[in-house]
Amino acid sequence: MSEKIYNTMGKTGAWSIAFGVILVVMGIAIGVMQIIYGGKLLMDRKEITF
Repeated sequence: MSEKIYNTMGKTGAWSIAFGVILVVMGIAIGVMQIIYGGKLLMDRKEITF
C-alpha cells in the first residue's frame, strides 16, 4: 500500500511542476501581448478626430 501512495505522490508532484511551468509560460506570453497591443492602442488614438 505504501508503494502505491509513493508512486501516486511522485506522479502528482511531476504533473504539478509541469502544469506550473506551462502557466508561467502562458502568463509571460499573455503579458507581452498585452503590452504590445496596449502600445498599439496608444499610438492609434492620435488618429481619432471628434
